[in-house]
Amino acid sequence: MEMSLIALAAITLVYILFLFKFLIKKNHGSRNLPDGSLGLPLIGETISYLRANKKDQAIQWIDERVAKYGPVFKTSLLGTPVVFIVGLAGNKFLLGSGEDVFATERPKRIADLQGENNIFELSGSRYRLIKRAMLSFLKPESLQNYVKRMDDLVTDSLSKEIKGTDTEIKTVSFMKKLTFNVACDILFGIHDEATKEAFLDDFHILFDALGSFPIKFPGSAYSKGFEARARINDRFLPILTKKREGLSSGNSSPTDDVVSCLLALKDENEEPISEQVVVDNFTLLIIASHDTTATLLSLMVWKLAQDKKIHAEVLKEQMDILREKEAAKEGEGKLTWADIQKMKYTWQVAQELMRMIPPIFGTFRKAVKDLNFGGYDIPKGWQVYSVSYATHMEKDIFSNPTEFDPSRFDKSSKPIPPYAYIPFGAGLHSCIGNEFARIEALTTIHKLVTKFEWSQVYPDEKFTRKAMPYPTMGLPIKIQPRISP
Repeated sequence: MEMSLIALAAITLVYILFLFKFLIKKNHGSRNLPDGSLGLPLIGETISYLRANKKDQAIQWIDERVAKYGPVFKTSLLGTPVVFIVGLAGNKFLLGSGEDVFATERPKRIADLQGENNIFELSGSRYRLIKRAMLSFLKPESLQNYVKRMDDLVTDSLSKEIKGTDTEIKTVSFMKKLTFNVACDILFGIHDEATKEAFLDDFHILFDALGSFPIKFPGSAYSKGFEARARINDRFLPILTKKREGLSSGNSSPTDDVVSCLLALKDENEEPISEQVVVDNFTLLIIASHDTTATLLSLMVWKLAQDKKIHAEVLKEQMDILREKEAAKEGEGKLTWADIQKMKYTWQVAQELMRMIPPIFGTFRKAVKDLNFGGYDIPKGWQVYSVSYATHMEKDIFSNPTEFDPSRFDKSSKPIPPYAYIPFGAGLHSCIGNEFARIEALTTIHKLVTKFEWSQVYPDEKFTRKAMPYPTMGLPIKIQPRISP
């Protein structure tokens, strides 16, 4: 009986594989599709790609296919056919084209977790409406008002976490908590500690689901992600209701926080946007504003522990700023917008880290019509993916690309071509929170290097990539207050 079932399963699998290949050939047989393999039906090459990601070997996974098929190749991931385009021309094509060529839609299994109404999935007038609202909080003119508050939040987080000498903390967990707290406080006006902790636990589950195998079955990371997303929605709706009541009564203003701003929006028909649009963009902004910055900050702590020369240069720049402030006796020692602008070398270190270990591995777009690139046909509805790391490590763009050299981001250095350096994307849909991330990262590093010293518990700790790159053990460090000279 068991042998019969196994034989039946094998025959069924072979039949599905044959049918899958037949349909692909029937639908696209006359087209010049890129070389490559679509893998197994439904699964595609998802398993091998996720396995490579977990081992931080996604670059090798791509390089193997580039060597075999060329810089434009096809595969299938997350149940969707995907064309990878590797190189500067591909970046320009993908990121520089208009909405009549590409939609920002990502594979459905990703969009389902984050919500189909978030800004990454929108286009046209609805995209511009939501983007304009968010930019009112994230543009430099607005961010200048947040620096001192950010200083307070970072200082408070550090004082709660670091007690006396030789405190051991897990950097990744700490940075995730810190950046989540900053986002909740400044962007969303959420201050209750119990609410934030509950949100944070579920966002961690949701984020893990984004890097998991996208099949729903009881107990899977992907299914847990949907359960976490449902709890986030349920927990957020009372907050949304309270903010709407505040707007109606005049006790709050659309300028108070991003949620209030979105609730006050009217579309082209003078209708308010739906609650689900607000919820989906809250979810997306939390993920974008705290996970990417937490990754960058973890990488900076790691680099400063590893490289004494880089650490010394960063420390000198930050101590000079601190001494200037103490001499001027300004603002009770709190950072200002002017101080942030002086942190040029520290930000160059951050830029170089994002070049060599980009937090966002690449960018998905969806073809809205039949396209042609590099002599190959790309059918309407297929996903197209550009790889950040490819141009970041291109020797014709960055000399000695494997060398860590922050000076390459100095204004006097060789200009970097458009679409070559893309940690925050590029073009119409580039990241709108990059300046917020810069201020948060520089504020945190300033407080860390001027007040504390640290060393890695495991100097040879490896990296993994669960959507974003992280040290496998969470980067535990021993940290203690800096002894004044």
